[in-house]
Amino acid sequence: MSETTKEVHQIGFVGLGNMGWPMAANLAAADYRLWVRDADVATTERFCDEYGGAQIASVASDFSSVDVVILMLPNGSIVREVLVGSSGLAGELKPGTVVVDMSSSEATGTAALGQELADLGLIFVDAPVSGGVPRARSGELAVMTGGDAETLQWLASVFATMSSSVVNCGPLGAGHAMKSLNNYVSAAGLVAACEALRIGQAFGIQGETVIQVLNSSTGRNNSTENKLGQHVLNDSFASGFSLSLMCKDLETAIGLADHLRVTLPLGHDLLSIWRRGEAELGPGVDHTAIARLIDSTPPEQ
Repeated sequence: MSETTKEVHQIGFVGLGNMGWPMAANLAAADYRLWVRDADVATTERFCDEYGGAQIASVASDFSSVDVVILMLPNGSIVREVLVGSSGLAGELKPGTVVVDMSSSEATGTAALGQELADLGLIFVDAPVSGGVPRARSGELAVMTGGDAETLQWLASVFATMSSSVVNCGPLGAGHAMKSLNNYVSAAGLVAACEALRIGQAFGIQGETVIQVLNSSTGRNNSTENKLGQHVLNDSFASGFSLSLMCKDLETAIGLADHLRVTLPLGHDLLSIWRRGEAELGPGVDHTAIARLIDSTPPEQ
């Protein structure tokens, strides 16, 4: 890791979506020199207008002087295209540049891409995040990392601007594996919580009471604490994380299990619920709207 003994000063950031924008904003606030790019040129221009120290990376060669490139994109296929596609930026990066995939990509694809980048003299690590838009804005995301331990330690100050928790999960791809597994558990918890809420209300228990009891008892989880009262009971369904992304992360987790030949008694049934939700509610709805599917499902005869 001799190439990464110096401090990080210049960062390339690709992907200024709901999560990427506040993450990049926190880097700008920490006085890193940023080169930014988004598929929507107007978004890139607006970010640079708001954060005067940031510059538009209109062509791949604009990233040639950066120490680190961070990608926050919808999936691993897009990450691959941006890096090594026909107009990929990997060929323009100087040897020793660290590439950080903070997207929700597939672990096996990440490992394969890492070897391709290593052949170009680049260092690849994965560092997906959890916490949603509110914690992206406050710089309190949870980061799950995979890759070379020395490189990840070198990136600690960069991660600190965006997160309150960083856990090194193991080799390259381990962060992406854990991100999908985290959302697998989150998806199961939300469905169970919504079903419990529906049963309680059907019996005549107030929704607020159901939530109060769950949160003071062993049923407490992230969904009971941060979703039922805030986004489900009031029908706002506005947590900032889409149902389609939850479905994608579930597919990634179950695909990993299938690849590893791990049997999932719950997993495939859970995925079928979320896929039905995506089909019936639409991919653009918030993931907390899965409660609408549960409420509309007729009882078994």
